[in-house]
Amino acid sequence: MLGGMQDWPLRVSTIIDHAATAYGRQEVVTRTVEGPIHRTDYATIAGRARRVSAALQRMGVGIGDRIATLAWNTYRHIELWYGIAGAGAVYHTVNPRLSEDQIAWIVNDAEDRMIFTDLCFVPLLEKLHDRVGGDRPVVVLTDRANMPDSPLDLLCYEELIAAEEPGFAWIEVPETAPVGLCYTSGTTGAPKGVLYTHRSNVLHSLTTSAADVLGFRSRSVIMPVVPMFHANAWAIAFSAPMAGAKLVMPGQRLDGPSLCDLIEQEGVTCTAGVPTVWIGLIDEMRRRAFRSETLERIIVGGSACPEWMMESLEREFGLDVVHAWGMTEMSPVGSFGLHKPGMAALDAAARRKLQLKQGAAFYGVEMRILDPEGRELPWDGVSAGRLQVRGCSVVREYFKGAGGDILDAEGWFDTGDLATIDDYGYMQVTDRTKDVIKSGGEWISSVDLENQASGHEEVVEAAAIGIPDDKWGERPLVAAIRTPGSDLCAERLRDWLRPRIARWWLPEQIIFVDSLPHTATGKLDKVTLRRMHAEGRLGTPARS
Repeated sequence: MLGGMQDWPLRVSTIIDHAATAYGRQEVVTRTVEGPIHRTDYATIAGRARRVSAALQRMGVGIGDRIATLAWNTYRHIELWYGIAGAGAVYHTVNPRLSEDQIAWIVNDAEDRMIFTDLCFVPLLEKLHDRVGGDRPVVVLTDRANMPDSPLDLLCYEELIAAEEPGFAWIEVPETAPVGLCYTSGTTGAPKGVLYTHRSNVLHSLTTSAADVLGFRSRSVIMPVVPMFHANAWAIAFSAPMAGAKLVMPGQRLDGPSLCDLIEQEGVTCTAGVPTVWIGLIDEMRRRAFRSETLERIIVGGSACPEWMMESLEREFGLDVVHAWGMTEMSPVGSFGLHKPGMAALDAAARRKLQLKQGAAFYGVEMRILDPEGRELPWDGVSAGRLQVRGCSVVREYFKGAGGDILDAEGWFDTGDLATIDDYGYMQVTDRTKDVIKSGGEWISSVDLENQASGHEEVVEAAAIGIPDDKWGERPLVAAIRTPGSDLCAERLRDWLRPRIARWWLPEQIIFVDSLPHTATGKLDKVTLRRMHAEGRLGTPARS
């Protein structure tokens, strides 16, 4: 027997239709790649998205075809996404921070039919032209006045959609049809594609919209600093229009002064991004003695938020800092760190300890941790094991079957993280399985070690890796960036660490560097660090 309710397909196009109908005049503000601030609204974006769909169909794009987007967070990128989805095709967000080899590889692996690009990436596509195939149309997301001179045969986005009639009817596909493709950063091999469905994107947006997760409202003003090419901009590209929130799109200028300007001018209430972004924002807010009257919350994900950063944002600027965690394979958000009932009674130190964790799974995500023998570990906040997840928006298989079977017999996906879960359900990533430092038969968490090192007031950022040791197998090395003008030495930093970590965790070597390598998603690139050390390019260990 079937139930008596309507079978209403959960298509991505329903999100922008709802935004246009219920919140049609709500602003979407963009710092354009060309420079000026642009203002539009959801009704206009929805109408232009239908023109995008019509243009794609006229150019022969069919159901399931992949369309590459090489673009920053802008209103054009938003309407392009919904237009691709409405045509029954698949938006494929290409991360411009990947290497040229990786970009060429994933465009060819995805078999993209077309490439839509921002102006600033045209030189990159010119370099890659012979490697990504000359038969793919390239559309530049700009108007005729700003079209660049190029040896490529480029199409103008504004002219492309202006040629279409309004009111194109969305192509109806099953809710289980693919709609988005995002590749992993590929730091441990070739990037692997994660193919989202309409259903998974809509359900993920609904679950992350809950009050104890993103909690957006129509009165919210959201600035996603995390790019749309980082797994749906942490679902904000869908959840903000779903709630009717004002969107402030920062484009390519993610420096502290530019972000500060947008926060102040547009009344931003919430923003989201990786920790490295907030270093520049904190510096700029200190320089301006800036304290926003509207900004309430900063969501930090991608990697662990250092304690010093959390304290600075809260104490100096009166902001709530909320940890989030996830991965491309999870659409991408998997846990969120808002306080639960009972936590208010904890003392400040206990609340801070919880806040530094990656938060609790919300509805639609299940978690468990396993020991090396595959036995489930207790949620005691101490027992660390391999973190596994499953849920309505978790990957089942990689694009084209890359990597083979990735789920166990019960449907669990191994995240590659080592983690603990406490009795509040708060999960804390202790390390990546490939990054944990194995010393004398014991594990040293590189994440904990670098978080402690970066807590020193003269350290901007720190990374910890294991280096070979004849006696212990591996010993920790810390590479750190000092604050400008600092004369911090190795022994002073060791003295700082001694009361904060186990004695055998003390780094064998401390090296001060001018910069640290990061992956295309903003995480510390431990693979490159280990290679630099092996090749003698990381620097000379600092002495006292």
